[in-house]
Amino acid sequence: MNILFVAVFAASSAALLFKDAAAFLPALLAGAGKGVALGLQLAAVWAVWLGFLHVAEDAGILRGLSRAVRPLTGRLLRTKNEAALGQAAVNLSANLLGMGGAATPAGTQAMRLLGEEGNAFGEAMLFVIGCAGVQIFPSSVIALRAAAGAADPYDVYLPILLASLCALAVGVSLVLLAYALKKRLRKRSA
Repeated sequence: MNILFVAVFAASSAALLFKDAAAFLPALLAGAGKGVALGLQLAAVWAVWLGFLHVAEDAGILRGLSRAVRPLTGRLLRTKNEAALGQAAVNLSANLLGMGGAATPAGTQAMRLLGEEGNAFGEAMLFVIGCAGVQIFPSSVIALRAAAGAADPYDVYLPILLASLCALAVGVSLVLLAYALKKRLRKRSA
């Protein structure tokens, strides 16, 4: 990927230098300035959501939400390991609230705990559910659109929600199918 990035940068730089050499440095600096400004805006959004996550955690909201989704996660991940279910529930709850970066430590811990018990199905299912990206509030995308000056940064909400729900349904179905086929193949070979 780095090679591709360098190649694209070199080609576009060469084209700009050939066409208008005097515009190269101002364009480079303007792009860097926009990148820094966007990075600061996204860092601010992330800081707000991390703060919200800590307040929600301290107030017990996250614990309550994770308790509410724990029965579902127990069935989906096919485990009774309370520690793994707790971490998976926190991960899924934070993802639903659009705090993907904040959800990562809990997801990593849940994967580790599921791996320790040898629950490959649970690991696969948690991975697929996390990758589907279902969010009640897609804060990063809305922040990017607002920073880019979109007239209505929220108009992508419904398409994002529908696409992620479809991805979730397909992903969960494929994991169920793959492990059902794997189980059937084991029975035949035994």
